[in-house]
Amino acid sequence: MEKITYDFKNRTAVVTGGAQGFGLDISKRFLKSGAKVIIWDNDPKALELAVKNLNNENLSSRVIDVANFEEVSRNVKEILNNSNIDILINNAGITGPTATLWEYDIEVWKKVVEINLMGTFNCCRSIVPSMIKNNYGRIVNVASVAGKDGNANASAYSAGKAGTIALTKSLGKELADKNIAVNAVTPAGAKTRILDQMTKEHVQKMLSKVPRGRFLEVEEFTSLICWLSSEENTFSTAAVFDISGGRSTY
Repeated sequence: MEKITYDFKNRTAVVTGGAQGFGLDISKRFLKSGAKVIIWDNDPKALELAVKNLNNENLSSRVIDVANFEEVSRNVKEILNNSNIDILINNAGITGPTATLWEYDIEVWKKVVEINLMGTFNCCRSIVPSMIKNNYGRIVNVASVAGKDGNANASAYSAGKAGTIALTKSLGKELADKNIAVNAVTPAGAKTRILDQMTKEHVQKMLSKVPRGRFLEVEEFTSLICWLSSEENTFSTAAVFDISGGRSTY
C-alpha cells in the first residue's frame, strides 16, 4: 500500500525516544516528508546508530534524559535560539519489570513513572510556551492501551500511561483556543524492542487480548502519528486515538 505523503517542509519536530522502535520510524517518515528532525534518546550508542542509518542533513540528535527537567529545559532553549519547535512527539518510555504491585521495587516503580509521565510533562512544560508564542503546534503523546485497561503485573507502566492520557486531555483543553493540537495515541503491543523487556508469558497474554490476532506494525502506528502532527489536523485535540487492533472497549 502506498503511504500518504504529508508536507512537513519548514517544520521542526522533536521526537523523544527517537533512536529506536516507534520513534525511529516516526523520525524517518518526518524526514521523508521534509521536516527537520531532532531526536532525543538516553542511549548514546542507539542514537549514534540511528543518525548513521538515517543519514539525513535535516537530522540532528541529542542525548537527553526526559525525566530531568533542567536538562530538557536547557536543550529546548538551545534549539529555540536557532529554530521553532513545531511538532513534539513524546514517545520515550519504558515498561519496567513484570511484577505484582506489592512486590514491585519502589525505586523502579518511581523510575517508570518518572520517564513515562514526568518525561512527557517536562517536554510539554518546556516547549509549549514557544508554541503559544508562534500560535502553532502539534503535540502527540504516546500512551498505551495499558493506560485505559490497566495491565496486571504492570502497575507502574499502566499508571504512567493513564496519567499521560489525563495530561493530554488537560493540556489540549488549555490550548484549545490556539492553533495547537494535543492528542494521545493508545497502541496495543507492537513489534518493537520494548517486547524484549517482558517475559514470553506476558507477551503472549497481551497478544491473546487483540481481536486482530497480531501485534501492531510500526508503520501503521507512524501513519496515525503523521496525520495528528500535520496541518490537516485542525480540529481534533485533547483526544485519545486508539490503535489497539480492537482490544480497547472504550
